[in-house]
Amino acid sequence: MSAADSTPIAGRAWVFGDRIATDLLAPGHAMRKPLEGLAAHCLEAVRPEFAREVARGDIVVAGEGFGIGSSREQAAQALRFLGVSVVLAKSAARIFYRNAFNLGLPVMVLPQAGEIADGARLEVDLAAGIVRDTSTGREYHGEPVPDFLLEIVADGGLIPHLHKQLHGQPAA
Repeated sequence: MSAADSTPIAGRAWVFGDRIATDLLAPGHAMRKPLEGLAAHCLEAVRPEFAREVARGDIVVAGEGFGIGSSREQAAQALRFLGVSVVLAKSAARIFYRNAFNLGLPVMVLPQAGEIADGARLEVDLAAGIVRDTSTGREYHGEPVPDFLLEIVADGGLIPHLHKQLHGQPAA
């Protein structure tokens, strides 16, 4: 995938505030559970309905410091398991940011994320760094996602991407 062939992601916005820590995404009390059990507790401390109601393709929108805290990759795994298509945030913790891409979950830095309403219908062009709120017609400009990260996402994460690079085909 490159900037030339990226297709917009469309989904419903789930809006969260600042400093959503990995402990909220993957709570410690659920860390020993299988991924399905862990994901059922994702963000329950701030929005108890999130894991039950989020739909495949939905979009997480957050403020400053999304994914701060521990380096647990299960935080991004839980979001991806639940079907979240992209995270839009004013800023993201660097370890979470890279863990997310490594697992095939794109993250886009969007300084205007706080202006998006909960439940808004969004279209996200990662390569261009543009978010359109189809509910209002408003357009927001964020940081475009580099081609090499788009390729990792298109391949399903870093391990399948490396397999493809080394063997010329996706991992089975």
